[in-house]
Amino acid sequence: MKTHMDPRHTARVLALQKLFEEDFATRLAGKKTYGFTSKALSSINKIKKYDKNLFDTILETVKENKDKIDENIEKLAPERPLNQISQVDLQVLRIAIAEGFIQKSTPPKVAIDEAIELAKEFSGSSSQKFINGVLGNLLVKSTSKKPKK
Repeated sequence: MKTHMDPRHTARVLALQKLFEEDFATRLAGKKTYGFTSKALSSINKIKKYDKNLFDTILETVKENKDKIDENIEKLAPERPLNQISQVDLQVLRIAIAEGFIQKSTPPKVAIDEAIELAKEFSGSSSQKFINGVLGNLLVKSTSKKPKK
């Protein structure tokens, strides 16, 4: 499992927490939420160093492509509507798709591995299998679309 020593992994942890919080606040429309900053989240988590650029890129990419990402998730997991996917798992999927398949700042297989690591830390064992299945299907579909040389 990744440790808090890996600045890229800790950036993903913070992004997961921030996206979860923002999604939660959206569903509570009108209710007071904390609106944690990345600095506050890193302090709460006792994280001394994280990749701020990766954190910002993940948040920006997810926000700009949320509808597209969610459409992909719905197609890849038709048996599980978005409202039936745990909010943690949904954010993990959004991060992996944004980072590995849209932004392409990380190789897709690494993004999948990181998503599984986040699921190990923040979700259950069935979540790991679900996330791996959804992202594995996306990887197969994305590689089958590439022209053969």
